[in-house]
Amino acid sequence: MSGAGAPTMSVDGTGLRVVVVAASWHERVMDGLLDGARRALRAAGVGEWQEVRVPGSFELPVAAARAAAAGADAVVALGVVVRGGTPHFDYVCSAATSGLTEVSVRTGVPVGFGVLTCDDEQQALERAGLAGSSEDKGHEAAQAAVATAVALRALG
Repeated sequence: MSGAGAPTMSVDGTGLRVVVVAASWHERVMDGLLDGARRALRAAGVGEWQEVRVPGSFELPVAAARAAAAGADAVVALGVVVRGGTPHFDYVCSAATSGLTEVSVRTGVPVGFGVLTCDDEQQALERAGLAGSSEDKGHEAAQAAVATAVALRALG
């Protein structure tokens, strides 16, 4: 399981401006990812955050870039891409990953990567943080974004 060995993090995100950008495809999986991110933000003491929905995972980088430019301290990017019978999967996964990485490095704003790249819908459901799921990638992505923002704050 990919979640094996994950760190236990507890950080104080009080006062952070966080934006969650979430794709719309695969509604049930996205509902789970969003719920997980919300739980992580509440647990970290992030009082308020903004949620922005975009059509798909391909559109996440541009929304993350706008959020960073607008003053977000951290961005949480949530999406899911399920492999099909064409190379579309590879292009979307690559574009989302590269784009979100570029946003983070270029702006200095951490982007929590909660984009599931799965072979089938069952794998996505297992990672969505739903009842019966073995992993909660929305929670992990939000927790990572907040923890990184707190670490960067300490660097000045």
